[in-house]
Amino acid sequence: MRERGPLFHEDKGEEIMYELIKKDGRAKRGRFHTVHGTIETPVFMNVGTAAAIKGAVSTDDLRGIKTQVELSNTYHLHVRPGDEVVKKMGGLHKFMNWDKPILTDSGGFQVFSLAGLRKIKEEGVHFNSHIDGRKIFMGPEESMQIQSNLASTIAMAFDECPSSVADRAYMRDSVARTTRWLKRCKAEMDRLNTLPDTINPHQMLFGINQGGIYEDIRVEHARQIAELDLDGYAVGGLAVGESHEDMYRILEAVVPHLPENKPTYLMGVGTPANILEAVDRGADFFDCVYPSRNGRHGHVYTNHGKMNLFNAKYELDDRPIEEGCGCPACRSYSRAYIRHLLKAKEMLGMRLCVLHNLYFYNTMMEEIREAIEAGEYKAYKKRKLEGMMQ
Repeated sequence: MRERGPLFHEDKGEEIMYELIKKDGRAKRGRFHTVHGTIETPVFMNVGTAAAIKGAVSTDDLRGIKTQVELSNTYHLHVRPGDEVVKKMGGLHKFMNWDKPILTDSGGFQVFSLAGLRKIKEEGVHFNSHIDGRKIFMGPEESMQIQSNLASTIAMAFDECPSSVADRAYMRDSVARTTRWLKRCKAEMDRLNTLPDTINPHQMLFGINQGGIYEDIRVEHARQIAELDLDGYAVGGLAVGESHEDMYRILEAVVPHLPENKPTYLMGVGTPANILEAVDRGADFFDCVYPSRNGRHGHVYTNHGKMNLFNAKYELDDRPIEEGCGCPACRSYSRAYIRHLLKAKEMLGMRLCVLHNLYFYNTMMEEIREAIEAGEYKAYKKRKLEGMMQ
């Protein structure tokens, strides 16, 4: 594993984790230094919930499609194979043979999505495993311990992700509890990073801003957590049912109150258009299951919009999914062949579509970084959005 530390600022005698290279409006081009390598931002993290990208995609594949960061889920790996197993295998990087950064989600979102199976209290959450129904307890300390066992590069704080339609009183109480939990996460991670048997003593912690669609609650929470001087900050609880307009409104209100010199992570977002708009509002870390989930169903992204390869019009189409695309699917196979594979339920069809979609997203992020550096992000965004709406 590559041991790459952060930069060291000689004058100030302090580590520089995040370099803000260029701003273009609110769009920011950064460089985040971690123990597992440098992340060029804006970045799209490729989601491998259970330590693999769904669609039979290996870490060797990821190296060939410009993936910078892999994202795995704390809750799912705790349930299976068990974080203790991963620790005994030397941590997630060694277990899945990936030498670049890994971010682990805290399990907070699963608490939200398993709404019928959970009970939230101050100490944490009691819920039932979605696999075998056994009782599980997870609180801030447990989430940090699991993530320390997984030895990811970046750990997410344990939070509650309230429904976007929760009323103001519930939202205020929930956010206050998330803040208390964040302080417990920070204290526990600081402790874990000093233990002799911790695999990654350089593990970083990102805090999560919540507050639904209430701007005032969001902004107050952002101010509070910014004071904790964490390694990065996420905006959570969006893309859970609210409109795109609400999402953009909240980003415009909240991002100015989060530290500019730290990563700004918009969780679970989104479509290419969502990402383009969110970059324009200051976010520079993203993740979403769309490219892999849609790919498994034969839906592929292109610069001219989304295509459904099950459509009969591709039966005799000998062109690649997208002309000029350098992904493994487009380099070697036609739309007609991939359509045949999908119709025949051959796993290769699904795999090729997922590889194409991830390559499309990762390449779009490259273009975004170049456009910000060139000071022409707004023009690039306009062209890209117009092309995809054809």
